[in-house]
Amino acid sequence: MQVLIVLNDPPYGTERTYNGLRLALNLLQKVEGASVTAFLMGDAAAAAKAGQQTPNGYYNIERMLKGVLTRKGEVLLCGTCMDARGIKETEIVGGSRRSTLDELTSLTATADKVLVF
Repeated sequence: MQVLIVLNDPPYGTERTYNGLRLALNLLQKVEGASVTAFLMGDAAAAAKAGQQTPNGYYNIERMLKGVLTRKGEVLLCGTCMDARGIKETEIVGGSRRSTLDELTSLTATADKVLVF
């Protein structure tokens, strides 16, 4: 099963990105053969910024993204959204990568499920 999870909200301030990544991690852990791609758009592009330091006991979106990547998931960032926010490819979590609207279109067309947070 191919699952595309599109995240739009900032990494902190709301819990949508957090909850979308919780679901991504759970799908990768519990659904045999699941293929999960997290596509970060809009303010969610900031979620992939490397070097996040959160207070003890608070969730850390960078660690969650690394968990998705470790479990063979994919993390893609909207390139236009990165540019608009001044985020450079050298500043993002290792293993994640810049992407395009064309790639998102292709992923959407071939996914079994598309979830938007």
